[in-house]
Amino acid sequence: MTVAGGHLILIVEDNEKNLKLARDVLQFSGFQTLEAGTGEAAVDLARERHPDLILMDIELPGIDGITALQQLRAEPDTAAIRIVALTASAMSADRDRFFGAGFDGYISKPINIKEFPDQVRAHCERVRRAQP
Repeated sequence: MTVAGGHLILIVEDNEKNLKLARDVLQFSGFQTLEAGTGEAAVDLARERHPDLILMDIELPGIDGITALQQLRAEPDTAAIRIVALTASAMSADRDRFFGAGFDGYISKPINIKEFPDQVRAHCERVRRAQP
């Protein structure tokens, strides 16, 4: 098992089973995790903790994932955080919409538990290389 270097990942997911699966897989792989069940909670946690990566569900109670993304991108302190859409919307038009909205990547649900840690790690590595 490759250690993830303790990257802090904010998982934004309103489905408890999906949240638990993502959290457990990431923690087993050496990541530190934060959890939010709403877009508002995600924005607040990102402001407080500045995670290395946010995995953002799109369909959320309250503000949706795209609105939360827009709020985070609008603030200098959170604008540079990599945010990846984590959603069951898998049509190419959906992916185009997510990238057009400003997401840095896309991971489809249900997650593949074998590939998921490497997918997340790859996004974290992009963050590290992009920083001075």
